[in-house]
Parts: sequence; structure tokens; C-alpha cells
Amino acid sequence: MKNQVNEYIDTYKNALINSKNVIFHGAPGTGKTYLAKQVATSIISNGEFDDYTRLDKETQQQIEFVQFHPSYDYTDFVEGLRPKQDADGSMGFELRMGNFTNFVAKAQKNFDDAQKSKLELEKEVSVEDMIMQFFATLESDEIKLTIMTGREFYITKRDEQRIYVSIPGNTITDKLILSLNDLRAMLQAKQTFERVKDVTEFFGKLNATQGYSYILAIYKAIKEQTIQPDTSGIKRVALKPYVFIIDEINRGEVAKIFGELFFAIDPGYRGRAGAVATQYANLHEDPEKKFSIPANLYIIGTMNDIDRSVGVFDFAMHRRFRFIEIASDTRLAMLADLDEGKREQAIKKLTALNQVINGVAELGRNYQIGPAYFLNLKQLTFDQLWTGYLQPVLAEYVRGMYNEQAIMEQFANAYGYPELEQSDADENSEG
Repeated sequence: MKNQVNEYIDTYKNALINSKNVIFHGAPGTGKTYLAKQVATSIISNGEFDDYTRLDKETQQQIEFVQFHPSYDYTDFVEGLRPKQDADGSMGFELRMGNFTNFVAKAQKNFDDAQKSKLELEKEVSVEDMIMQFFATLESDEIKLTIMTGREFYITKRDEQRIYVSIPGNTITDKLILSLNDLRAMLQAKQTFERVKDVTEFFGKLNATQGYSYILAIYKAIKEQTIQPDTSGIKRVALKPYVFIIDEINRGEVAKIFGELFFAIDPGYRGRAGAVATQYANLHEDPEKKFSIPANLYIIGTMNDIDRSVGVFDFAMHRRFRFIEIASDTRLAMLADLDEGKREQAIKKLTALNQVINGVAELGRNYQIGPAYFLNLKQLTFDQLWTGYLQPVLAEYVRGMYNEQAIMEQFANAYGYPELEQSDADENSEG
């Protein structure tokens, strides 16, 4: 049974690796979401196992899970403006990245780092150590520096992307926000910066901005530090796969949620060839930088075929995703943990019930019952499973049909509800 499960997972894993984007679709209860996690885990662990809980916390970061719903939108997925309270208590807005964008950034960093030499990685670590050492004093006090004209300024705060500067006595502006990535790029560069002109030319600008004078002063202060970064443990970075799972993908307005990223996810346009400008690009630290999806990122979507919102999928969606049906009779391995007798009985009831469902003209295979429902038999009897889970679902299927009561009786008979009591069964066998 275990080998069969492994082969089953490998089939879908290979489909995802080859296609980049897949959607598992089928009847309810076929374990599509669970299968998506199994496939993702198998890819991340290089086939060692398919149980997500066995991944350590660091490796789990290579898998992200979201669920679409009618109110889920572009700002949740890609980027959007969110309210923010400033230090003085006033309210404003800031640009925040969405779930998908943040996850892509992790995959992109790994992809980029995997292309770098050991020497390049050592240089990056050295620069990060220098930056951390310099800004360490910010925890207790502001940092006072001077630009080339003699004007004093203070570094008051920094975050992952920005350096906040206060300039007392400046009549034009007494506050500036500088780019930490610009500073990082200067420190990693092979050249030395002595004048503002050097900075301007390095960033390919015709004219210097006010911020260049201040970032040059910070650069020089950091270079004057006498620290010896430890790069002894630096190794080449291995390229890793990252898997993004979208549960119930058809419950959201896919075109609006993805926006311009719908082009970038196309398997044929991965990487810089599919780079696009996002809706809030003008608010980015570098407005000219475009968004792309690296080759080491994979997307799995799941959906129920009976969901009426399936109609939102057009040809563009089918061109970007490979649709793979997860049929009920291919997922019987899900019942492996039931004891043998109960498992055999469950498969028999499931098969008989689905045969009747297939025979109802208004229903068919999309409305079949999946084996996931029968996992409740670990706690319930077959009758309890019928009344608590299966009957309500089936009643919803046939609601409004002219012969719904007769159809429900056919379903119950096929399933074998109600079960005969043992004494009744004995009497029938004697008669």
C-alpha cells in the first residue's frame, strides 16, 4: 500500500515539476487539499516523505498555503495600501506586500543566491556584518554624522528597507528616508565612493538627489569601522523548490486577484522575460524595478467541480495551469488507516453510492462522493456517517428535482442505510 501511495504521489509531483502550475479538480471529498500538501512536501524533501509535519520549521518556509474566497483580492495577494500610525500619532498609509509577493521574494532570493560564487556570498555576508555592527548603537541612541558641507544629521531609525534621517535646522526638509538597499549596493560594489558625483554615476542618474549626500556620509562611516566579519562557514547555496498552494482557487475572482501577475505566472514567461510592473510600482523603493516569478516556484490550485463559480475560468486560465482530475476511485488509498473489515465495507458502500449518483442525469461523476468523508469512520458508525455527513450533502445535490425523495431513497439503499441490527440479520439468515 505504501509503495502504491508513493507512486501515486510521484505521478502528480512530476506533473507539477514539468508544468509549473497545476490545478487538482474533482468531486468533493477526494482529498485534493491534502494531496496538494503531500505533493508539495515530496518536492521539498526530494522524495524522502510526503508528510508536511515531518518538515522542520525552516523547510516549511518553502511551502505557503492560502485559501481564496469572494472577498480575497489583489491587496491580499500581491500588494496594497494599509493604514499605519506614525510616531506622532497621525494616521497614514503604507504599501505592504501580499502573501504571494512575499513568498515569491523568498524563492527569488534563493534562486539568485544559487547563481552566486562563494566569493560573492562572502562579500554579501561581510557587508551585512558591517551594516549590523554600525546600526547596533541605534538600539540605545541616535547616530550623529556630518555630510561633506559640514551639516550635521542624525540617523533615528532603520527597518529592513529604509534608513530614517533627521536634519536639524534644514529649512527645506528636516527629515529624509534613505534606501538601505542603495547603501548595501554601494558597500558591495568593487569601487570606492569619495564624492556625491561617484554615487550619482553609480546609480546611473543625471543629477544627484538630496539623499545621496547623506547616504555617502553613512557609507564612509561604515567603511571606517574596523571589524573582521567571519565568513569561514560560507558555502555555495543550493537551488531549492518553493510551492505555493491556493485552496479553492475558483472561489475567488482569479483575474482580479492576480492582476498583471497573471502574465508572469505563465510557465513560458518565468524569470526576467515575464517581468511586469505592479499596480503600486510608483510607491516602491525602486519604481523601475519589475516583478517576476523565478523558475524554482511552483503553484498548486485546488477546486471542486460542482462549485458554480467554476465558470470564471477562461482559456487564459487553462493555458497557464494544467488541470488534473482527482477522481474518487483513485483516492481509495486514503482509507488505509481504517481496519481491514471497515475499509472493505467503506469501499463497497462508496462504490455502490457513486454508481447511483452517476446514473442521475442531473448529477454525474462531478457529484460523486469522495473517500475523505469515510475517514470519519474512525469515530462514527456507518449510520452516523450517513445522517451526519453524506445525507445532508446528497440532499443538497438533489434539492429542487421533481423526484428528489425517490432519488434519496436510491442513495440510501445503495449505501445500505439503515444498517440491520445484528439480531435482525440473524433472523433474516434463519428465515
